[in-house]
Amino acid sequence: MIFKKLYFPVYIAVLIVLTFLQSCNKKPKDSTPKKFDRVEINKFLELGYKHHESLKYDSSYYYFNKAKYVAEIKKDTSIIIHSLSWMAQIQTNLGDYSGSETTAIEALHLLENTDKYPYGETNIYITLGNTYLQTYDNDNAIFYFNKAINSKTDEDIKSGIKNNIAMAYTEKGNYKKAIKILIPLLLNKKEINSPETLARINDNLGHAYDKTSNPKALYHLNLSLNIREKIKEYIGISSSYLNLSQYYNKKNKNLSLYYAKLGYLSAVKRKNILDRMICLELLIQNSSGTELKKHSLAYIHINDSINKVRQKAKNQFAKIKYDFKKEKDENLKLKAQKELESEKQKNKNILLYAIVAIITVVSILITNLILIKNRREKIKVSYNTEIRIAKKLHDELANDVYHTMAFAETQDLSDTHNKEILISNLDTIYLRTRNISRENNTMETGPLFMSNLKEMMSGFNTVNVNVISNGIETINWKTLEQNKKIIVYRVLQEILVNMKKHSQASLVVLTFKENKNKLQIDYTDNGIGATFEQLNSKNGLQNVENRIKAIKGTITFESKSSKGFRIHIVFPI
Repeated sequence: MIFKKLYFPVYIAVLIVLTFLQSCNKKPKDSTPKKFDRVEINKFLELGYKHHESLKYDSSYYYFNKAKYVAEIKKDTSIIIHSLSWMAQIQTNLGDYSGSETTAIEALHLLENTDKYPYGETNIYITLGNTYLQTYDNDNAIFYFNKAINSKTDEDIKSGIKNNIAMAYTEKGNYKKAIKILIPLLLNKKEINSPETLARINDNLGHAYDKTSNPKALYHLNLSLNIREKIKEYIGISSSYLNLSQYYNKKNKNLSLYYAKLGYLSAVKRKNILDRMICLELLIQNSSGTELKKHSLAYIHINDSINKVRQKAKNQFAKIKYDFKKEKDENLKLKAQKELESEKQKNKNILLYAIVAIITVVSILITNLILIKNRREKIKVSYNTEIRIAKKLHDELANDVYHTMAFAETQDLSDTHNKEILISNLDTIYLRTRNISRENNTMETGPLFMSNLKEMMSGFNTVNVNVISNGIETINWKTLEQNKKIIVYRVLQEILVNMKKHSQASLVVLTFKENKNKLQIDYTDNGIGATFEQLNSKNGLQNVENRIKAIKGTITFESKSSKGFRIHIVFPI
């Protein structure tokens, strides 16, 4: 309230100072317009294009943001919009869909106030359409693609947009509508000026034909692949491999597997996680034995890490923006200081010096208060978002993953019916994962870690099951590394889940000991135990063993049928 009351007199003081200084300045202001130098901006734009072409998206984003920063100083709105358009597209490529939407909308607001960038709105609408297409919001995708078509753009770009609209209808399952859009595009080849667009249209038409069992599907899929191989369009080649693998899925398992492997290698090379997941799903459908297990584990691993990758990308973009904002603020402060010193030299009035000093202090204080308030609000919003995402992952995804893993380990996957069930379960997991497009689960690893761990274990107590922990308070959890805390939490959680599903135990005892810089955890229950064969298969605990080995620990399983189950875990602190 004090600063709000000071605002008006500060404003009046500023006016007085400026009026006085202007009257004291006998030199007329230079009315000659400054020359506009585009060399620096063009250099940053060229570097952005170069890094984008070589798939170095973080570097590309950095230079487009730098071009935007310089354009803001020079007040070149067209360059600002152009840079924002590329930045939004890069964020979509790396899965930061929320960030991409925010960046694109920032550009739209600028477009509303200028008519000097007529083609800018087309790029922004296309970016928004692609963002919504990636997040399965197909109705919004179609809406913005239609706005792009109605904007000022050339026929080749319109062909590409119509192709994207057809993709959205394909995702919705409306294959006839997609085909109805794509066929006229191929018939009117005068509108298609690039082989890339021609390849995309053929690929999507072949895919839509495949979904409707049209025999023309293979012709268009092969034609698309041939065009892309000829022009070396590696991003599109990956899509062709995927669609061909899906085409042969029920016709020729060997060819389906062949194209799925090519698609997977292409996705790995391009660092495209979502395409890797689709390829792994196809590989799972056409594999058996150790290969099936290998692909299934890879799928689950990517599924677990996809949100971390997206969060990392989002944090990276946020840091780049923050660094440039900080640099901009520092430059503005430096400029203000120089101007203040210049005015002080012209005016020797002590009173004016005091007023200027007060204004500077008050301005800095107000700015800091605003920044602190905004930072707190952002932290609060981020925390609430993380909690919501964590709950969504736990409630919707974890149980599906568990059941799928259990099914894969306990059922004969060479049986066609079992394989179809596994594929259906993996498809459900995949769809759930794709819909979670932002943030990842956070875990308390600070002072509340022990209480949260105890709460998690007590959550498995029921009328028929009693879970007891010994020695947990004797462990100095503060000295344990954050990643090891997370692994302890997850490992115990998976062991207790396994107990609940399989052991039929009524009593579970978890003992914690710290001995010679090592943490020892012993699990014992009075359940039905496991047979020799079940023990060798780890009874669904393979992931537990992998986690412990990741922190250079050891884990042993002891069991006799009908005599309970024991697990002994030791790892360095």
